[in-house]
Amino acid sequence: MMTEDFYCEEVFSGKTQVNRVLETDNVLAYHHTKPAYPVHIVAVPKKHIASLTALEESDNPLLLELLGVIKKVAQQVTAEHGACRVITNLGHYQDSKHLHWHIVSGKSIK
Repeated sequence: MMTEDFYCEEVFSGKTQVNRVLETDNVLAYHHTKPAYPVHIVAVPKKHIASLTALEESDNPLLLELLGVIKKVAQQVTAEHGACRVITNLGHYQDSKHLHWHIVSGKSIK
């Protein structure tokens, strides 16, 4: 069962162990625990922000840091696999109510 904020409740608390790809003081990118693609990495800010539309002006430095991590991971995935998608979800498409981005490559496996 998906919690309202999987990242804060499971990942950042250490309850769910993850395979880290890139980490900064404020952002974590790791391999998805239940991938929907052959390559499926999640990038998430360590500060709770509900979604893309909930960002505030004061979050701009964090957003730039997050996008920098996403860019590095996307470059790595593209170099290794030839292409990738960078996706964020909103509303009922967003299972965990914590801003996160998916960096994926390949055809959906689900």
